[in-house]
Parts: sequence; C-alpha cells; structure tokens
Amino acid sequence: MREAADDFPYRAALIVGAGTGISASLARRLSALGVKVGLAARNIDKLQPLLTEANAIAFTADARDPAAVATLFDDADRQLGGIDTVIYNAGARVQGPLAELDPAAVAGALAVNAFGAFLVTQQAAKLMGPRGRGAILLTGATASIKGFANSSAFAMGKFALRGLAQSAARELGPKGIHVAHFIIDGGVRSAQRQEHRDQPDSMLDPDAIAQTYVDVLRQHRSAWSFEVEVRPWVERF
Repeated sequence: MREAADDFPYRAALIVGAGTGISASLARRLSALGVKVGLAARNIDKLQPLLTEANAIAFTADARDPAAVATLFDDADRQLGGIDTVIYNAGARVQGPLAELDPAAVAGALAVNAFGAFLVTQQAAKLMGPRGRGAILLTGATASIKGFANSSAFAMGKFALRGLAQSAARELGPKGIHVAHFIIDGGVRSAQRQEHRDQPDSMLDPDAIAQTYVDVLRQHRSAWSFEVEVRPWVERF
C-alpha cells in the first residue's frame, strides 16, 4: 500500500552507506512517497537491483575521505535537485578482546562509524543551513548506549556518533534542520539472518524500521524527536 505523498515534507534524500537492510527499505519507502533518492556507497555494484526498485541514482564515495564526501554532496545536490534529507547508515564492526585488537582495524572502524558521520553531517549542514530547512538522520545501535565485552571498537564509534548527533541537534535545530539519532536495539532480519519459526517478530523488520524513520521525518517542528529507540517486542532493555 502506497502512503499519501502530498503532505510529505521532503523531496530529495541522500543515503550514505547504502546497502541491503535498513537503507534499502528506506530507499523504497521514500521513493514511494515521491522522494528522489540518491544512494552512496564505496561499492555501487551491489546496489543495482535496489536502484531499479527505488528509481534511485547511485554515487560512489568513501565516507572516510573529506574530499570524496564534499564531491558527493556537490554531485548529489545537483542531480537530485536540492538535497533536503540525509541519512547516514554506514557502519563497521571490529570485535575481539581488547588486548588482541589490531589498532589499524580499530582506527578504520572509528573512521566509518564516527569520522565519516561527522563529514557527512558537516556537508549536510553546509547545504541546509542557508536554506533554513532539512533533516539529518543518523543510524546508531545498541552499542550507542551500551558497551559490550569484546566490542569496544564498535561502542567507541557508536558512542561518538550519538555525541555528534546531540551536538548537531542543538546547533542545527534552531536553524530549521531536524537532526535525529536512531538506536537500532536488536538484530535486523535479512535473507541471511532469519528469526526462528517459534519466535515470530523476535528480530527487527527493516521495513518497520524504515517506517519509523519516515514517521520522524513527518514530525512538525514544534514536536521534533531527537532520539528514537526501536526494538523487537521480546527484546530485553
């Protein structure tokens, strides 16, 4: 069922770190609302089926590279006709005991989870600030608020992302830019990762997550949400 698009407040979205799962569901949902969608990733070959489904435009970019991100926004803003929504969905995991982690691998993960988010948020602010409107959505995880054993690198990056989101929301909100951070608290269902038959809806449905993003984008500025947690009904807090 298609949603009514006549009152949707945004018209051009750039999803950075696009792939299967949440970003794919969001691309399809936004396209159904009449939004022009741009999908950015280091490897765009994996996006070909989604590009057709969402009638989207692909951009090759490394979110860790300041020059590449600046070029991405120049190209995407021109081709999409004025970006007013940016979603950062890139992520990288490095797991293992602290004493055994490769420092270079940890630095790489931090570059994706935190520094890349900063670069994308910065470019979005440069575009949206003069226009006085827009939305920046940042995808977090359980690790945004809980640092688990053997997951220090991921927790560091996601804690930093949450801090970026808080600071950006306080700075950009009064300028008309809605910044929201999403804590994805649970496993996300995929073709490779299915829930057990005797545990229906025990994993997050990516289409349901995408609907939550859309609901936040619809919010009136008098009642903006900054942070939203989504979790399966059986997930422990």
